[in-house]
Amino acid sequence: MAVRKKIPMRKCLATGEMKPKKEMIRIVRSKEGEVSVDLTGKKSGRGAYVSLDRDAILTAQKKNVFASQLNAEVDDSVYEELLSLVDKGSKPKQ
Repeated sequence: MAVRKKIPMRKCLATGEMKPKKEMIRIVRSKEGEVSVDLTGKKSGRGAYVSLDRDAILTAQKKNVFASQLNAEVDDSVYEELLSLVDKGSKPKQ
């Protein structure tokens, strides 16, 4: 019998959809309160996930969901970085 590996699922803050972790991008708030994009998914701090989709990112920006979930001020440069990742086509290999 082949053993199936469990696929970690995460919930997108913007759309509410459950998706595999590899299809999402993580936003992290460090202990100092700095919010940044976590491409590796391994930075320490409070994390939140969003789908790697232009509409989902724009919805998150409009609703300001990262600021409320991370309890920190989210700079527009974070959203610009997310949109540039979407425009490149996909999440970089880890």
